[in-house]
Amino acid sequence: MLSFKNITKVFQCKGREVRALNEVSFEVKEGEFVSFVGKSGAGKTTLAKILIAEYRPTSGRVVFQGEDIHSLHPADLQKLRRKIGVVYQDYKLLCDKTVQENLEYILQILGASDESIETDVLKVLGIVGLEEKLDMFPLELSGGEQQRLAIARALIHRPELIIADEPTGNLDPYNTYEVVNLLTKIHQMGTTVLLFTHNKEIINSLKKRVLTLEEGKIIRDDPKGKFLL
Repeated sequence: MLSFKNITKVFQCKGREVRALNEVSFEVKEGEFVSFVGKSGAGKTTLAKILIAEYRPTSGRVVFQGEDIHSLHPADLQKLRRKIGVVYQDYKLLCDKTVQENLEYILQILGASDESIETDVLKVLGIVGLEEKLDMFPLELSGGEQQRLAIARALIHRPELIIADEPTGNLDPYNTYEVVNLLTKIHQMGTTVLLFTHNKEIINSLKKRVLTLEEGKIIRDDPKGKFLL
């Protein structure tokens, strides 16, 4: 489904080169749940941004469902991105729109019919447990509820891959547990999930595949890994 092939990313910083990723290679199969861990500056966020084509690699290739994503025409890249849902640490919700409108907006952009929009929004809100909050605005929700709405928004267009970049970074332990359970539920529904986190408790509870980054390199790939740094 996804392949990183010798990915290197070099940034220019105050006249010197900073190598954020160095010859990173790995593959993710359809239906996997893979966690990426590492200390701050290890390269996790850079890796995630390369995957969604926000960054271009200095060298190497990223192949998603047979397509080299960084060689695609912008229109084709946009189509490919519709197969990917992204969940961010800071939610990135539309604060002037209600819970329902945050989800409807995505489907309207994609050209969905009014009937399918109504059906899909209610279905996804049921999955994340926010069906009673559809008329509320994001700032009226708790932090955990905002993150569940962010997950709903990433899920609303039925992506084949979910990327969660530090989704529990701003949450207390209870809401962290709720969000991780939700990501696990989504995975059990057949969606491939990539989780980027530095939360030791999350990793140890999942008991799923873990890739550990250190100084821009993958130093460990454990099928049922623990947080080892």
